[in-house]
Amino acid sequence: MTPSFDLRRSQALWNRERLDLASDEILAQILDLGELEAWREIYRRAAAPTDEGAALRRRIVRLCCTVPVAFPHLFLAAMAHLGEVVDPYPEVPTHDVAA
Repeated sequence: MTPSFDLRRSQALWNRERLDLASDEILAQILDLGELEAWREIYRRAAAPTDEGAALRRRIVRLCCTVPVAFPHLFLAAMAHLGEVVDPYPEVPTHDVAA
């Protein structure tokens, strides 16, 4: 089993003073800019058979469908694997700023 990764060390938090996983903004930042180890840690926490794990899964699904993050379909597939109900072909926002 892989040891847990200290999310406070994630490169995604370059502009943050502390980790607050209760913040959707910080969670989205980790999903968007995090390294593989950070994503694995988020998955490990989301896979927990607890209320906190279930809440984290639901937040990840919601963020991937409303906020432009890197690889949204990857995260949605991972959450579906953990039992979340996910639209198989969701429309996801992009980083496209030209509109």
